[in-house]
Amino acid sequence: MKPLLYTFRRCPYAMRARLAIKISGVEVAMQEVSLRAKPKEMLECSPKGTVPVLKFADGRVLEQSLDIMQWALSINDPEHWLEDDQEKSNELMSLIKQNDESFKPALDLYKYAVRFPEHSEAYYREQAEPFLADLNARLTKDGYLLYGRYTLADMAIFPFVRQFCNVNPDWFYASQYDYLIQWLNRLVESELFQSVMQKEAD
Repeated sequence: MKPLLYTFRRCPYAMRARLAIKISGVEVAMQEVSLRAKPKEMLECSPKGTVPVLKFADGRVLEQSLDIMQWALSINDPEHWLEDDQEKSNELMSLIKQNDESFKPALDLYKYAVRFPEHSEAYYREQAEPFLADLNARLTKDGYLLYGRYTLADMAIFPFVRQFCNVNPDWFYASQYDYLIQWLNRLVESELFQSVMQKEAD
């Protein structure tokens, strides 16, 4: 029996889990979740109520997107997204941690600025920009965040940069982050990303 992935197509956490599953070739069943009516079965195995959740036939559950990515890639990592070298692996995970713990909260304030009238949308955007500038600088060398190839960092961070762009595409595409724009466009247009964004057949 295949593991079951509870997912939501537009959620960046679910996106990155699907990217790793897809590239690994590991077969899982997928269930698209309505965030307004979360399935009882999902909440029973993962009370946190957020996607992605991966449930195994033996009852084991992975509730974090990075855990799901690493699980899939531990089975098969054809593009070498993971790093065998411990120092490089630590650097890779540190960059993802910056995304998840610093950039994501700033992104949420920017995306939902109308709910936080203490400051302007532009103010919240500025709080996120140091991370964008760091990514852009990393990309100037060879078009990748680390080590001259796509790694777990590119794939774990890219859905959030895409979400940031979508808040105000006119601003983003007029910004000075030329290398970041090229990187984002390349990933958005990739066959891999297009494939994980297809709607599941009923």
